[in-house]
Amino acid sequence: MNVDLLVHEAWPAYEQQRHGGWILRYAGGVTKRANSVLTLDLPADLDAAVGAAEDFYAARGRPCVFSVGPRAAPELDAALEARGYALVDPTVVMVGPGGLAEPGHRVRVEDHPWPAWLRTWWAVDGRYGSGLEEAERICTGVPAWYAAVEEDGVPLAVGRGVPQGDTLGVYCMATLPRARRRGLARSVLRALARHGGTRSAYLVTTAANVAAQALYGSEGFELQGGYHYRSR
Repeated sequence: MNVDLLVHEAWPAYEQQRHGGWILRYAGGVTKRANSVLTLDLPADLDAAVGAAEDFYAARGRPCVFSVGPRAAPELDAALEARGYALVDPTVVMVGPGGLAEPGHRVRVEDHPWPAWLRTWWAVDGRYGSGLEEAERICTGVPAWYAAVEEDGVPLAVGRGVPQGDTLGVYCMATLPRARRRGLARSVLRALARHGGTRSAYLVTTAANVAAQALYGSEGFELQGGYHYRSR
C-alpha cells in the first residue's frame, strides 16, 4: 500500500506544481497535508529543489512544509533538519479490513457533504479559522462518501470515505464533545467501511491521539507505519 500517494489523492490540494520528483501543494493553508511538499524522490540538486519549494510557498504567504513519508529518501530528513526544519505532527497510518460489523446506530451516508455535516466537522476540526470554504473544496476534489449519526437533524459524529481501488480511505472522523463516549464514531466507521465494500480500509491519525488509535484498533485496524512533517 503506497500510503504517500493514497493520502495525496484522497486529500487533494487544488493547486499542485511538480518539481522533479516532488509535488508542491497548496490549498489556502488548510491542513499541512494539502499545503506541503510531497517528497516522492530525492532531487539531483537538493538545494535548488528546496529553494524552489520555499519560493513557491513564500509567494503564497505560507511557511514551507515538507511531508516526509515512507517513500522519502532517508537522507532527506537529515538534510531538512540541518536546514533548520523542525519535525512536527508525527502521524500514524492504520490499515484494517473493509468489512466491519453492523453499526450500532442509524448512519446517514451521502455522496456530497451537506451543510450540517460540514458544520459539525468544522466545529471539531476547524483549526484554520475561516478556511471552511477551502476545506470543502479539498473534500469534494475527489468522489467520496459522507457519513453522520444525527440527532434531531444535527450530525453528532461524522466521517468521510474515499474509494481508492480495493481500499477505502477514511478521513474527517469527528464527534462533537457533548456526544462522545456513546460509540457514535464506531458506527460512522463501520458504516463507511460497509458502504465502501472494499477489501481493506486505511486511516491516518496523529501519533498523540491514542484514544482514536484504541478505537480503530478495536475494529481490527493495525499500525502500518506513518509519516511526519518538516516545517520552518
